[in-house]
This record gives sequence, structure tokens and C-alpha cells, in this order.
Amino acid sequence: MATFPKTTCNGKKLILQFQNVPRSSTSPYSTMSIPITTQERLSSLDSKTIFYLAYGSNLSAETFIGTRGIRPISACNVHVPTLSLTFDLAGIPYSEPCFANTKIRDPLNDPHKKHEYHKDRWHKGLIGVVYEVTPEDFRTIIATEGGGASYQDVVVPCYTLPPGGKTVDPEPKGVPFLAHTLLQPREDSDENRFSINTQLKDVVDATQFFQRPDPSYAQPSARYLNLITTGAEEHSLPSEYLAYLYNIRPYIITTRRQRLGQALFLAFWAPLIFAIIQLGKTFADDQGKIPSWLATLTLLVFNVMWRTYDRFYLPAFGNGERTQYGKRELEDGDKWSWGNEKVL
Repeated sequence: MATFPKTTCNGKKLILQFQNVPRSSTSPYSTMSIPITTQERLSSLDSKTIFYLAYGSNLSAETFIGTRGIRPISACNVHVPTLSLTFDLAGIPYSEPCFANTKIRDPLNDPHKKHEYHKDRWHKGLIGVVYEVTPEDFRTIIATEGGGASYQDVVVPCYTLPPGGKTVDPEPKGVPFLAHTLLQPREDSDENRFSINTQLKDVVDATQFFQRPDPSYAQPSARYLNLITTGAEEHSLPSEYLAYLYNIRPYIITTRRQRLGQALFLAFWAPLIFAIIQLGKTFADDQGKIPSWLATLTLLVFNVMWRTYDRFYLPAFGNGERTQYGKRELEDGDKWSWGNEKVL
């Protein structure tokens, strides 16, 4: 069973003590052989390669190198103060309730909020890894991330971070470089009203995506979180950020009703989602993007799927987005478990 690292708070310092950190030990893939990107390559204006910023499951070698088949030329850890990590990309109820996303952040106006939900407690900007990839591999990344139906490609300023650090400076030092990343903006957020101060390019219209009403409600699955934390470990991201990731609570099925609902829900919807994914691979263009008709079809399928969940499955079988015990959702301050480890 996976065992969580123990964390304690001492004033403003978050101390991380790793104990049997969960890893994909059986995976034949590793990030250890990827060279660190040199400053010369980062500052090169005529490079024929592309810098791609990963922040979710693509941190993991099992996903990025294994599942997606990407072969990075080099990589470096980065801090992106104009973005924040979120988990508001809608997935599949009872299985993968949500996936990682990013939101636009104003570094000068990002205060901590009282009783903030555990997914939203990091306020120092996005921490991730920039991979140097070929144009062909970047097309594969776009195609395997929904072909434009889930995320859109934007360009963001990144600051390099040394591997193995302990804390993150809210105000990064040095000269930034630009990297591509994938982002789904929220339609109902004032943060999506872009200003030049964000330094982000190619902002997209959020109305073309399916979105759940509360961006903080759903919990990612334990499987998905493990890919992110494993990847963060592989790249030696700062300990302070690792502590934040390990304290994000996963969605756990806790009742027989939910288990039955999961079986019925996936029996019907999983083949449709799989078919949509296969169509995306078939019709993706040379940029990895799917045609507009397929993007519209994807939006329609996810709308109907989640409406079915809200109107029928949720009242009949229980919560498919957030852990519950009996009829009550798990709240902050309650004891919870993943595997055999309990955390306060």
C-alpha cells in the first residue's frame, strides 16, 4: 500500500519527512537519463525544438515517456509565477473526477483565504518541469491531451529552479524564458480577463470547454495523484511543493452504492469516451488538433454525461466527485485515509 509522508507545520515553515514515498517502482521508464537544459538552449531564438511546460501527470516518466511515447531532449525545473495549479478539468465521475489544470494568477494579489480547501492552499505560483521536445513530439502531446478539446496551447514566462531545493521564493530571480503549456480557462472567472501584466499569449475563449460549476469541489483520483507526486519526486521538485502535493486528498469510493454506481456508469460511458479518444487520434491534424466538429461532439458528450450524473447517479448512488462517509462528505479537519495511512 502507498504510504504518505508525514508533514508538520512550524510557523510558516512546512517540514516534510518522507517515509516510504509512493513510487511507480515497477515502471521501466525514468527521467534520470534526461539532460538538464542549458542556459544557452533556453535563450536560443533559432532553436528547432519546442519548450513544453508540464505540471500534471506528464511530470511522471511512466506517463510522459511510457504512455505518450515522448522522448525529451532535455528538461529543467521551473517556477511560473503567473499561473497556479488547479484540479478543475472535468473528468469521469466515480473514476477520474478531475484532472490537473492551471489558472491565471496575479502574483501581486494572491492572498491566502481562511478555511481554504486543501487543493487551493498553494500561493507561490506554478511549479513544474519544462521539457525540450521535437515538433513531432509536441504534436503528440497536443493530440493525446484532447487535441484542443480539453486544453489550449498558451505561452508563459518560466524561471529555472535548481533540483532538490527545499522552499520556493514567491518572487523568482533571474531572466525568464518562454515555454508552451496547456491551459483551460474558466468562463466564470475574473482572472480570465487578461491584461498585459500576465505576460501570457494566445488566450482562448473558455466557452468552448465543458466545466463544472465549482472549480474546488472535485477531488482527483489516487491513481492520478500518484502519477503527479511520483513525477515530482523523479524531478526533485522543491520539498515545500512536494508537501503541498502530498496533502491533496484523493477521491475515494467509500460505499457499496458508489461502487455499484461506478460499475453502471462506466459500463455505459467508458466506451463512448474511448471512442471519442480514438476519433481524436484519427482526425488530429499536423498540429495535433482535432477538427471543430469533433470538438463540438466532445463537448456534447461530456455535457450529457455529467448531466446524467447530476440528475440520476448522484442522488441514486452517491457522490462521484468527492469522498463521502455515509451521507456526509469528508471535510477538512476529519481523519481520512489512502491505503493504510491516516492523516489529520
